Amino acid sequence: MAGGATPRRGIIAGINVTPLVDITLVLLVVFIVTARVVVTPAVPLDLPRASEGRDLQVVFSVVVPTDGRVLVNGVPLADDAVLEERARAALADDAELRAVIQADGAVPHRRVIAVLDALKRAGVTRIAFGALPDEVSP
Repeated sequence: MAGGATPRRGIIAGINVTPLVDITLVLLVVFIVTARVVVTPAVPLDLPRASEGRDLQVVFSVVVPTDGRVLVNGVPLADDAVLEERARAALADDAELRAVIQADGAVPHRRVIAVLDALKRAGVTRIAFGALPDEVSP
């Protein structure tokens, strides 16, 4: 027979498993990456839920403008110690107190963390960060 089309008879001595191993490793990498994303959220936030009815939530509003000073419910404070005292007093009045930190985008990160630490030292555990939604372009 011309062209060498002779059938091969006999025992297959080896199987090429390289493609199977490649696909298995790719699937393993995909599962590892997605497992990390599912387990750890990017930014854990405790945002207040919208309520329907007569439930009233007390919100402790903390505003940090670009100059770094702190305003609580619209009243400027002298320093973080006063912020901590006000937060303790508000928490004593309402155990379900929620604090919302609204910081300007130009405020240094360490200043926002200092405000967050003062609230935590006061015992406030329900803290949210105020943000504006992205503008939808037509």
